[in-house]
Amino acid sequence: MRPPSEVTRLSQASRKLGFLRESVRFSVQALLSNRLRTFLTALGLVIGNASVILVVTISLTSRDYILEQISGVGSNIIFAYFETGNREANTVADDFVKMADIEAVRRELGPRIQAATGVMYTYETIVTEGVPRDLLVIGTDEQYAVVRNLVRIRGRTLDPSDVLLRQRVALLTERLASRLYGSQDAAIGQVLKIHGLQFSVVGTFREKTESFGLSELSSETVLIPMTVFKYFSRYERIDPMYVQAVRAEDVPAITERIRQILSSRHRAGASYFVGNLTAILEAAGNVALILTIVLILIAAIALVISGIGIMNIMLVTVTERTREIGVRLSVGASRAAILQQFLVEAVMISVSGGLIGVAVGVAIPLSIRRFVDAVDISVSWVSIAVAFGVSFLVGLLFGLLPANRASRLNPTEALRHE
Repeated sequence: MRPPSEVTRLSQASRKLGFLRESVRFSVQALLSNRLRTFLTALGLVIGNASVILVVTISLTSRDYILEQISGVGSNIIFAYFETGNREANTVADDFVKMADIEAVRRELGPRIQAATGVMYTYETIVTEGVPRDLLVIGTDEQYAVVRNLVRIRGRTLDPSDVLLRQRVALLTERLASRLYGSQDAAIGQVLKIHGLQFSVVGTFREKTESFGLSELSSETVLIPMTVFKYFSRYERIDPMYVQAVRAEDVPAITERIRQILSSRHRAGASYFVGNLTAILEAAGNVALILTIVLILIAAIALVISGIGIMNIMLVTVTERTREIGVRLSVGASRAAILQQFLVEAVMISVSGGLIGVAVGVAIPLSIRRFVDAVDISVSWVSIAVAFGVSFLVGLLFGLLPANRASRLNPTEALRHE
């Protein structure tokens, strides 16, 4: 047999549950009797919650896309080039980054780096179908494709023997191969004349992530071994030198070490820029974060306005149902029960609007994902939980004032209300 205290507690809990069920039943009846007003009141929360989810989704997708594009150019990359000097043009050539500097970086950094390479470039005019065409000619080595994430389409890339033996071989970009020879397959084995020398085309390639001309590569580019390139270039100038670190956490330290190596191998007056993509990645992340905060604040304002709308409608509802409240109070309903009923109504409006808003906010990105394969659109479950939680709090906080006013009505005066 249960102790009297436990029986009392169970009885009180059962009574409270019964009051809550009754409040929910009355609230549903009241809301259904004014469906249009209920819908318009909840509409603000539908828009607000959908906005929160969409804002976070857009922000996260944009951030991930930007970071993916930057990383696609080449991960963990450090780049270096000669910046300024105080000598005359005919003597400053000694300050340029050289192939020997690349070898020094490889020796010094060893297993800490995955690759080190460099770029020398010039422009060559060739005539195709009677039309002069300017081509970008880049001198580099076998590690360039690794650092720059180049995708081989046909044939092969440069190998160490091409560089060591000064082979006259060339790689063409995808677009250039198609323009010159009609297709990627037809380009392999063709002979291309550059600066009076004949080069055999051994492969075609493209960038893994399109840089839209913001890198040294263009849509019509020819790659040749740098050991051959230097013979028809006035100066040996690596611009830039690329180094790819094995681990992302080593990038800052390797950046500083490369700066030291270049400074030690050249005169004191020479200045070299040595940078990495870390700052760009951090800047992109910061921009995405600021954008997210601003858009969430805008969405939060929409939710607050929706809450004010709920409060106004509930105040009107209390006024319209003053006589009903008086009747319930006169037949024994407690003020707590009246407070609970109107609070439940406000929460039900906000929660129903919040659920519809969440459904809309999730449905739009998921439907777009079916049509857009290039971008990975991810929905944040945290944003869904936050949006729903905020909608509940909006109904609770903004419904408190009308509910409190309803519970404090004088039964006698309420019964006289017309």
